[in-house]
Amino acid sequence: MESSRWIADLHIHSLFSRATSKEMNLDGISRWARWKGIQLVGTGDFTHPEWLNYLKQNLKQEKEGIFSYGGTYFVLSAEVSNIFPTARGTKKIHNVILSPRFEEVERLNREFTRFGKLASDGRPILSLEVKRMMELIKRFAPGSVVIPAHIWTPHFSLFGSESGFNSIEDCFGEFSEDILALETGLSSDPSMNWRWSALDRFALVSNSDAHSPSRLGREANVFDVPLTFSSIVEALKSKKGLLFTIEFFPQEGKYHYDGHRKCGVSFSPQESMLQNNLCPLCGRLLTIGVMHRVEELSDREEGATPSQAIPYRHLIPLEEIISQVLRVGRESQQVKREYFRIIEKWGGELNILLELEEEIIREEFPSSIGEAILRVRKGEVEIKPGYDGVYGEIRIKIDKEKKNQLSLF
Repeated sequence: MESSRWIADLHIHSLFSRATSKEMNLDGISRWARWKGIQLVGTGDFTHPEWLNYLKQNLKQEKEGIFSYGGTYFVLSAEVSNIFPTARGTKKIHNVILSPRFEEVERLNREFTRFGKLASDGRPILSLEVKRMMELIKRFAPGSVVIPAHIWTPHFSLFGSESGFNSIEDCFGEFSEDILALETGLSSDPSMNWRWSALDRFALVSNSDAHSPSRLGREANVFDVPLTFSSIVEALKSKKGLLFTIEFFPQEGKYHYDGHRKCGVSFSPQESMLQNNLCPLCGRLLTIGVMHRVEELSDREEGATPSQAIPYRHLIPLEEIISQVLRVGRESQQVKREYFRIIEKWGGELNILLELEEEIIREEFPSSIGEAILRVRKGEVEIKPGYDGVYGEIRIKIDKEKKNQLSLF
């Protein structure tokens, strides 16, 4: 990346969230952020009292709303799960909150304790209507920003098929104008969101939602603004200075297609409609995925691009690329050795995958790995979409004559 650019991953979790690595402390997060080439990371989980105390003791204030630890910048962030009844059933919405000051976070946490047990999970469940939460934020943490999280996932999101809404106004009401950005989530990319004109005014952001340090930056945002909290807010508001987002191939997300995991059934939206959204093996309702919901709510054809659309780039993490080339598991020692050898020589992973000159990759990398990186840049992949909680599979296309070379390597 050019020196004026920096990469942000604003939505992660700490070791105090369920199903999260014990290495998700500041040491582990900052170390992997450096390896990935990420300059700014959300702290995650500021609602958890023990994690918040740890952050207060260890983070150093650097700039307006920006803190540091171990050579990495941090912004105070948390994800909350709003679960509340409505006339149209129980709604379950996840929201990310970014805040510039510990004082605001502490005031907000005191209010949130009335609606849930903050110490029970890094992502607390709050029996709190979203509109009421917005009232509390505007009153007690007015400098904070709310970003609806992974807005299409079926069970816990703004537009989810199981418990979401059909418009942002239905959820946020009079506070809709306070929402500046939407998080597309792993199972959708910006082009899918561009199909619905109601989303045109929002900046579309992408974050890893990482539960372990090595997953940092699997989705992220590339900014070209001063690294301050107010500059981030202004970039989201104006859509100027957010250069592009880094994306999963959305088919790899575990709710891209419709399906029924227990029966091993996976359908495109069109195939589901032919089945009346029922599993043909057991007769139960399919879990309606992201692609289906986009089809339901969109008012544009596939391929439409709004005038103010922020670009994006698909990638496959370097460890996964090496794993596919070596034909061994991603967590194997072979993969880890090759991963660290490459990043120690050529810098952060995201810079290698996105920006490093093609000539260097062809001449200096092991030929098989270099070829795979360049094929991912060109989108030369084979895709098996994820469904009903099952991650999809993205395989790098490799010519038949190359396969023997890869196995020899």
